[in-house]
Amino acid sequence: MDLYPPGFEECDDLRSAFIRDIILKQCEGSRNVIEDFNTSQTSIPKRLLRYWHDPLNLPDDVRGCLESWDSLADEGFEFYMFDDTSAAEYIAEFYGERELSAFERCRHPAMRCDYLRMCFILEKGGMYIDADDVLIGDGWKYMFRDERLKLQPLCYDMTIGGMMAAADIWRPDLPSGKRIFYVNNDPIAGPAGHPILRSALVRATEKLLNTNGTLEIQSTTGPGNLTAALAAHARQLELSGLPLDFEILRNWDSIAEMRWNLSYRSDDRNWRNVYGC
Repeated sequence: MDLYPPGFEECDDLRSAFIRDIILKQCEGSRNVIEDFNTSQTSIPKRLLRYWHDPLNLPDDVRGCLESWDSLADEGFEFYMFDDTSAAEYIAEFYGERELSAFERCRHPAMRCDYLRMCFILEKGGMYIDADDVLIGDGWKYMFRDERLKLQPLCYDMTIGGMMAAADIWRPDLPSGKRIFYVNNDPIAGPAGHPILRSALVRATEKLLNTNGTLEIQSTTGPGNLTAALAAHARQLELSGLPLDFEILRNWDSIAEMRWNLSYRSDDRNWRNVYGC
């Protein structure tokens, strides 16, 4: 019996189990995950994408987070900063009416940021980071060492009612319990045209345009959407005997630190305060 039949990525439990399997294979040094990939050249351009919906009302504490990345200019990075208006203009220029209509149906700035980052990295390549991420070291160079898409793993542990520590996600001896393994959409580092991002964008666009009623942010444009696209793509590669063209990051917390005590988190600019988790 196939543990992961076609369409499994739409089942929460199967998708989580599959992501856990991928993490363990990478942890074990599986050939299909970390070898047979070109590390002599990179096709991920040094472009840094950030987003804040209203440029006239950028909080000082968020500005401080953004400015922590300015030193990358000395490393040859190009910087791209989008807001709601410039994001819509970008999507109109490089995509079509469907994508622009989907973007306009994103009901919160966080959702519009989700959508824009898929569009931008798919079309141009580079790295996206959230506006609350602070650069803390030079480990960012690892993100550009080869052409694989780089994503951060996350795990929500229902036994404790909170997120699992990053280091514990990789433990092969985790005790039994209810856990949800998935990948974050912060950071995203990848080459232009990566099939996971293409699938994620198509999936989000279809849901935005063809679903009546209120759509849940996380599963429509956020990490849940990206995880479903990754799982389906990875399964096809496995069945074809091909190496995986992405890497689950073990070291993001040594590259950047998320700042939680920011002013906007207490008001409706924080999507969790408006729509819940």
